[in-house]
Amino acid sequence: MSRPVPRTAAVAAAVALLAGLATPAYADTSSQRQRDFAAAAGEFGVPENVLLGVSYLESRWDSNAGTPSTSAGYGPMHLTDLRAAGVATSHHDEGSEDPRGDDARPALHPQAGPAVPPPAELQTVDRAAQLLRTDAATLRTDTTQNIRGGAALLAQFQRELGKNSGGDAQDWYGAVTRYSGSTDATAAQTFADEVFDTIAGGVTRTTDDGQQVTLAATAGLTLPQHGGNPAGVECPRRVACESVPAPYQQLPKDDYGNHDLANRPESQKIDHIVIHDTEGYWDSVLKLAQDPTYVSWHYTIRSNDGLIAQHVPAKDVAWHAGNWYVNAKSIGIEHEGFAAKGTWYTEAMYRSSSKLVGYLARKYGIPLDRAHIIGHDNVPGTTPATIKGMHWDPGPYWDWSHYFDLLGAPLGGFGLPGSSLVTIDPDFAKNQPAFTGCDTAGQPCAPRGSEAVVLHSEPSETSPLLKDAGLHPDGSVSTMDVADVGSRVATGQQYAVAEVRGDWTAIWYLGQKGWFPNPRNARVAKPAIGWVVTPKPGLASVPVYGRAYPEPEAYPANVPVQAITPLPYTLSAGQKYSSAGTAGSEYYYAVTFDVSDHVVVKGKLRYVQIQFGHRIAFVKADDVRILPAF
Repeated sequence: MSRPVPRTAAVAAAVALLAGLATPAYADTSSQRQRDFAAAAGEFGVPENVLLGVSYLESRWDSNAGTPSTSAGYGPMHLTDLRAAGVATSHHDEGSEDPRGDDARPALHPQAGPAVPPPAELQTVDRAAQLLRTDAATLRTDTTQNIRGGAALLAQFQRELGKNSGGDAQDWYGAVTRYSGSTDATAAQTFADEVFDTIAGGVTRTTDDGQQVTLAATAGLTLPQHGGNPAGVECPRRVACESVPAPYQQLPKDDYGNHDLANRPESQKIDHIVIHDTEGYWDSVLKLAQDPTYVSWHYTIRSNDGLIAQHVPAKDVAWHAGNWYVNAKSIGIEHEGFAAKGTWYTEAMYRSSSKLVGYLARKYGIPLDRAHIIGHDNVPGTTPATIKGMHWDPGPYWDWSHYFDLLGAPLGGFGLPGSSLVTIDPDFAKNQPAFTGCDTAGQPCAPRGSEAVVLHSEPSETSPLLKDAGLHPDGSVSTMDVADVGSRVATGQQYAVAEVRGDWTAIWYLGQKGWFPNPRNARVAKPAIGWVVTPKPGLASVPVYGRAYPEPEAYPANVPVQAITPLPYTLSAGQKYSSAGTAGSEYYYAVTFDVSDHVVVKGKLRYVQIQFGHRIAFVKADDVRILPAF
């Protein structure tokens, strides 16, 4: 059975729109990158639109300065070399964060077992090097040769399928599925479908190194149909999804793992989706998800083809974010890769993830904004003692702007000039903060596009960074270490303007003015419309909290009262912070394997979620005024 691509003209137009630019009528052959694709396609008999489409789904044609992707892929064709990129375990092993984040239970600090070696089929650089009679280092670092290597692999896959080179794009569907590297037939076909949807709609963009590349739209493609996802998984159509259940299992000494049963959204509304990265490769991470003594998350997404594995039903509470209030009201999604060791994520994973997040947001009524679609790095500590150990994935190289474009909810640019509220929205490719510590502590990271904007204490690049009393309780200033989020803002986050001096803008941040360059010809913050909070008249300052727990009187006799503990920050009179709306106070008491003992405590106390620093936070609604900002 076959299907036409695009299904309708609207689908093709949507693909082009999400790619960021209108569909071109013909290819722009002026750039070297474009000529490299044309030459490699001709040399190996691969249709040029197929070569361009595969490369777009891997890297969006970027060179990434020869650095590996988060799944060990190099160059525009994402040729993988695990030897060069290295391996690691799970980020849940790192730092002092308790992934459950509940004071009513002993802290959980899991340790992963030995890493599982990635499958041999992901070492594609060796096969490409053999075909070209060159070496792996050349294919990793030379963009022209990298494109030739990808074309040679596609041509080899076509021969192995018993097909001739040349021909129409749709004749290469099988070769494209094999290029995905997936051993899962549905995932490989989903990857190919995304490639051919891109070919059908066309796209043009400027790469990270300034190369203009165009893939012209191709009409009239007809491709094979394939089966859907297995029953029981909560996934959107047209992504590959499998069930790899996390165990809900009783353990010795009255312990249990690795998540809590619940009845969301009936018992508690799901307010957030938390984006993580795995800090490890697929096979090792999936073994951890199935370990009853480890922690849990709801989904994992594979890098090379976008395959989704669901581990915990959305109705249940996974142990993933290090803050029990957030855990109880969120869905956690892990993405194969690393926050800093290997610094770019594949387009296949971005697209699969955005489809999943869009589906979950619609199903559970979660707003598509950066106050509700958050990174693990945006989750607040629960008490002053836990802030320093909170995690910082998916890191400053996750492209939030592109991700929200794919979600159909573009960031920035909706306010009037001079608005008292701004949305952080730098040019990802051009914004390259000088972080350190990606590979070695204190050593500079490779220059990379980033979603992060660094804040200074004065309107000067040479002035110190801001202080974070939670991350740096000794009073020292924040640093440029890639893991130090104490003086940086992220794409899509909104902040109240404190002052403007020439090309510099200051925002309120952790009780301080945080300055960043924001010149008229290169804005990194766009005017926004929304709401801000400020202390009520007569209050010099109000406490800030990492969770929205109920008042003591709300707890039944069989549930221990949870302390309402302020963080080491205050919101002072005259300062304003972006509001994401009010939230009721809740605590999910779940400390035993027997679900009949579980209780959702809801209080009369109400909170307001705010963007206080790099992380979200909460203030009591009775302490603040909520004002419009425009």
